[in-house]
Amino acid sequence: MVDPVDVLRKLGLVPAVIIDQPQYAANVARALIDGGLPCAEVTFRTPAAEESIRQIAKLYPQMTIGAGTVLTVDQAERAVGAGAGFIVSPGFDVRVVDWCQAHAVPVIPGVATPTEILMALGKGIDVVKFFPAEALGGIRTLQATAAAFAGVKFIPTGGISAQNLAAYLKLKVVLAVGGTWLVTGNLIKAGAFNEITRLTREAVEVVAHERKGGETE
Repeated sequence: MVDPVDVLRKLGLVPAVIIDQPQYAANVARALIDGGLPCAEVTFRTPAAEESIRQIAKLYPQMTIGAGTVLTVDQAERAVGAGAGFIVSPGFDVRVVDWCQAHAVPVIPGVATPTEILMALGKGIDVVKFFPAEALGGIRTLQATAAAFAGVKFIPTGGISAQNLAAYLKLKVVLAVGGTWLVTGNLIKAGAFNEITRLTREAVEVVAHERKGGETE
């Protein structure tokens, strides 16, 4: 069985997607696939998240699909039941982490402080979401924090865009970058799925370029 975290590591980019209406889910997934990015983190910020995950998992089994902004065990259960292969949370909730680990579901908790990273390590988790990245101080804060935690990999999310994507990808501690600029609510509502594909393709090219050129501490 393919490990979703390994897929994220290879892709280097995780689009965080907010879908208001499930009927858009298939088009969003197709646009990401066409752009060379067969993965998505569908956030539980709307009631449509569960059904959107279900539709994507059914129609596009090649997609590595996860659930984001998971705040409760109930949400985690519903997400996995719908077909999510991994769970992402904006913070560290021990109940969500325990449930995921008990059910062999990869979980990526959010961290903002060294204490939260220690909590994750205490649960055997060495891949965490650094959130909200830019508001916390961006690359400088991430570098300073990560220096104390050898072996921990981060998925910085929050405030990342096409303009600073490459700078984050240069860091060795970054497993992948999470972002919302690839699939925005406005683009979905406008039916601009070709634009989502274009933005995705551009971002994928940036990842390829940075991975080829090497990374920095």
